[in-house]
Amino acid sequence: MKIAAAQLACVLGDIPANVRRLTALAEQARSQGADLVVFPELALTGYELDALAADPALWVRPDDPRLDALRAVGIATVLNCAVTTDGPLPAIGTLVHARDGRLLTTYRKQHLYENEQGVFTPGDRDGRLELGGLRFALATCYDNHFPELTARGAADGCQVHLASSLYGTGNGIHERATVYPAIAKDANLHVVLANHVGPAGPWTGCGRSAIWAPGGTLLTEADDRTTTVTIADIP
Repeated sequence: MKIAAAQLACVLGDIPANVRRLTALAEQARSQGADLVVFPELALTGYELDALAADPALWVRPDDPRLDALRAVGIATVLNCAVTTDGPLPAIGTLVHARDGRLLTTYRKQHLYENEQGVFTPGDRDGRLELGGLRFALATCYDNHFPELTARGAADGCQVHLASSLYGTGNGIHERATVYPAIAKDANLHVVLANHVGPAGPWTGCGRSAIWAPGGTLLTEADDRTTTVTIADIP
């Protein structure tokens, strides 16, 4: 299976504009032979917590018609966004749709970073799916800093770890370059990281979306400035 890790600079709080950007990236990935594309954290609105806290219209359901164009591209998508819950707060959710647009699973970020607490409600279960003969684990940004979460994926028979994230310039460059190869090495998983590039809330995304092989070998890596996809073949 060919998997693409996407990176982009999002438009603040503009779901239609971001759907157009995500759709273009999905089309780029599909044209290069990818079967699945992973997008960064809160890719549908940008990492804009004040806007998400103030406007429930920026929260989505898995069947939200605003996602129709993205679901229709003909490639499986891993989209992280603010999703509605049964309570007053949204969750940071990952919606995984198959190439035919069917919802495969939803995962809610379990480990909220400090500025996310009070804005979102945490999830309480791990994310899993099977596609193309592979078993996948899902995690979102700060989740990946908890080895017990990634170890559970390996113990549950997963072969690929998908991480929608935001790492900025400065210390984020070091975190991105150490956390994800370590997951690949310690959990013996393929690891797919999708990151922001350019303005992202209070940070500037450092890009370099990448895919590592089990053991930590880097298979492919994007640059630190371009809206693009980077693709690797996962055997």
